[in-house]
Amino acid sequence: MGTGKSAVGKILARKLNRPFIDLDREIEKEAGRTVQQIFERDGEPAFRRLEAKVVKEAAVLESHVIATGGGVMCDEENVQVLKASGLLVCLTASADTILERTSAALVSRPLLVGGDPKERIAGLLALRAPYYARADVTIDTTGRTLQEVSEDILCKIEKFKP
Repeated sequence: MGTGKSAVGKILARKLNRPFIDLDREIEKEAGRTVQQIFERDGEPAFRRLEAKVVKEAAVLESHVIATGGGVMCDEENVQVLKASGLLVCLTASADTILERTSAALVSRPLLVGGDPKERIAGLLALRAPYYARADVTIDTTGRTLQEVSEDILCKIEKFKP
């Protein structure tokens, strides 16, 4: 969260002239509730099951730019499905940057509820680092504009073309 996945994804989709899908929005459509409401009512395991279903549905769409939630990478099947459909890019940022970018909406971030948000962010980053390392490309967005990040990804896409 707070690394720019959705914002950069929209820019990339526009530059590549491809459709854009934000998986969290697709999950919300499927459930008829917000991500926060799903977490509160059904818990994280139910959210992750729904997330895996939506990942599979999105991955079979041709030539789409897909923004996923950060937890998608923690499921091996999700990673394999997404890698089979295209280049898997992971956006990262420092804990300070993520806190700064998400501070206005902390109450709607289920994984940051309770305790010190910066400590929770740092803990999630540490826990997820080995999973994020499985991406084809990793780009740190700390101190960078959305345009800079999207241009960097476009360069990486060119290098991955067969």
